[in-house]
Amino acid sequence: MNTKRLFFTAILATSLAFGGIAKAQEVNEHKRIYAVYWRGCEESCQGYQDYLKQHMPSAEIIIRDAERQPERLPGYLEEARSMQPDLLLSWGTTVTLGLAGKLSDLDNPNYNHEIPQIFTIVADPIAAEIIESLDDTGRPNLTGTLNRVPEEVNINAMRTYMPSFQRLGLIYNTNEPNSVLKKEELEALAPQMGFELIALELALDKQGAPIADDIPAKMVQLKTRGADFIYLGSSSFLNAQSALFTSSAVEAGLPVLSPYESQVRESDALMSVSARYYQVGLLAGELTEKILMEGVSPGDLPVARMTEFAYVVNMAVARRLELFPSVEILQFAETVNN
Repeated sequence: MNTKRLFFTAILATSLAFGGIAKAQEVNEHKRIYAVYWRGCEESCQGYQDYLKQHMPSAEIIIRDAERQPERLPGYLEEARSMQPDLLLSWGTTVTLGLAGKLSDLDNPNYNHEIPQIFTIVADPIAAEIIESLDDTGRPNLTGTLNRVPEEVNINAMRTYMPSFQRLGLIYNTNEPNSVLKKEELEALAPQMGFELIALELALDKQGAPIADDIPAKMVQLKTRGADFIYLGSSSFLNAQSALFTSSAVEAGLPVLSPYESQVRESDALMSVSARYYQVGLLAGELTEKILMEGVSPGDLPVARMTEFAYVVNMAVARRLELFPSVEILQFAETVNN
């Protein structure tokens, strides 16, 4: 299939000119990387490993899967310190906060301030207080990647698809910091871009874990309150519940824009505007090469930003909702039928 990509060059700027990266002369030195993932070795993990195999074949990568259990993170940091790796890689907001802490934790020995570290798949590292800015992290041992599309682009994508769009529905998970931060970001953006945000908090059980069975009821509430589009926001839990989340939305007559392309290809989201995780993994690999093979300090590297995004529309869902993309959209979007 011929894959078409959507570039938002008017909005995003590349912070690292990777095209001219010089290969290190000495590549035989063994490097050890300790990587902690939140939900297993997914596409970005594979991209990262593939980059290392090609550019740093002697590097060793030790992978740990937190399996969405934050209580494991202190133990992983203790293990990493005992192994003394050359680099620490953290996947996601929760893992990065658990290992590196916030800017306010720079004097706290319970967090990593000494091992060079790269974060990846963090929705908003500034709002999460992980870094000071994308150009200067404010932390000598830390840099990372940014893969998320600016929310202005997502809102405009909804408006392009549905010119009558006025109300955005959101379900957010209060036990995921990135999900709450995304809700707050959209609340601030709503008056600026002239849309109404209807945000509903996902119910939690007695142990504080989100209840998946609450999703269909919340979709009905969003429909009743007049939502035009549903946005998944930023939530590993809701992404894991993609089949239930998107099917519940379609059953309620609501289209979903998801930041996860897989929800369009494998579930019932109508559309996505997203960076492909595999490419994010390659970007993290480029940072790794700069730090370990070229000797650049992480704090001297700005956060590496994705500039290429895929716009994908599920035509089977469009037919079910009777919401068909315009000819203009079809000129640049990739369509799938499932």
